[in-house]
Amino acid sequence: MTEADGLRQRRPLRPQVVTDDNRTPEAKGGSSFSGRVFRATFLMLAAFLTIPLLGALVLLDSPIDPEPLSFKEPPLFLGVLQPNTELQQAERLFENQLVGPESIANIGDVMFTGTADGRVVKLENGEVETIARFGSGPCKTRDDEPACGRPLGIRAGPNGTLFVVDAYKGLFEVNPWKREVKLLLSSETPIEGRKMSFLNDLTVTRDGRKIYFTDSSSKWQRRDYLLLLMEGTDDGRLLEYDTQTKEVKVLLDHLRFPNGVQLSPAEDFVLVVELAMVRIRRFYVSGLMKGGADVFVENLPGFPDNIRASSSGGYWVSMAAIRANPGFSMLDFLSERPFLKKVIFKLFSQETVMKFVPRYSLVLELSDSGTFLRSLHDPEGQRVRSVFPCVVRAVLLGSCLHLLGASAMASHTDSVHMTPLFCFQPARGEQSV
Repeated sequence: MTEADGLRQRRPLRPQVVTDDNRTPEAKGGSSFSGRVFRATFLMLAAFLTIPLLGALVLLDSPIDPEPLSFKEPPLFLGVLQPNTELQQAERLFENQLVGPESIANIGDVMFTGTADGRVVKLENGEVETIARFGSGPCKTRDDEPACGRPLGIRAGPNGTLFVVDAYKGLFEVNPWKREVKLLLSSETPIEGRKMSFLNDLTVTRDGRKIYFTDSSSKWQRRDYLLLLMEGTDDGRLLEYDTQTKEVKVLLDHLRFPNGVQLSPAEDFVLVVELAMVRIRRFYVSGLMKGGADVFVENLPGFPDNIRASSSGGYWVSMAAIRANPGFSMLDFLSERPFLKKVIFKLFSQETVMKFVPRYSLVLELSDSGTFLRSLHDPEGQRVRSVFPCVVRAVLLGSCLHLLGASAMASHTDSVHMTPLFCFQPARGEQSV
């Protein structure tokens, strides 16, 4: 053997790189088997989850039967609607003393409101005093509401009394000084063959003769307000009650979730918020147009809730939820997709759906002709929360705009929490309120 042959024999072996091509048949087979097991397991889990879901979609009934509704593109949040933080400057009043306050009325310097635990209370000198109750307790959950009662709209009459509408009980007159309660119209009384299931708000003429009030639905109760909104039921009405003759008339029918109502300063027409249609309707009660109706303002930047007069001759309107533009409005998106709404409420409760509604508080000031004058915002929805329907309420008291925060009861949880009353002083002074 030569020296060259010896060197060749002692040359170190080169390292070998193992690739898929170098694997043994056994290794390839093992990997393929593991992949098949993984895919089979994944498909089984997917089927395990999907089959019950499909079964639920087929077998479960949806609580709503919605119709498609079409809205215009929401107005841009620019100019008058430019977002701000004005509402975050509101001062808290009666903190930890009120449970879901709704509307506000005042007689002199004394304020009155209805609460989520079924009471009508007097607010004076920092104290909260119960003056009336239309139902009976307990009043802790949404299931308690029909028996407990839920005072909503409240107005001061000409003789030092209050007119109050309870969502479940009817229309009442209350003497807050003597604590006397008089039932004017029971919710059990059918009007033109239909019951009143969701009395909401009212407005009263200066002489106390006529009371205009809304019945949001003959099908849905207040505790199911979200189902009413999502279904868009057109069974709401604007009604008139004559305190002398005791007669009741239907002024407007086929409204989709009528809510807040307000007489004009001249008392020649009544404005009624049509929440599910993001607009405000007008019905003429006197003058040449008596008996006629039209749209006062449409395509609002949110779903309107309550409406109250301003001292400048215009109106304050609070929004239950906004229609952000730029941005995304879930309610606008769903309005044209009734099938999707049915599926959602087959699978989820009202409480769950409400968690996806963004917190954003918005109050809009309108002129006497319906023009947007200005807007007050809380983009974080923390100072004054926006939970439907006990949203920000606006009512004039002197030069202070009073706002009501929302309670947990309003969002239909199983507990009741205290809710502060807010006092907001508009920067432009009392003449603009």
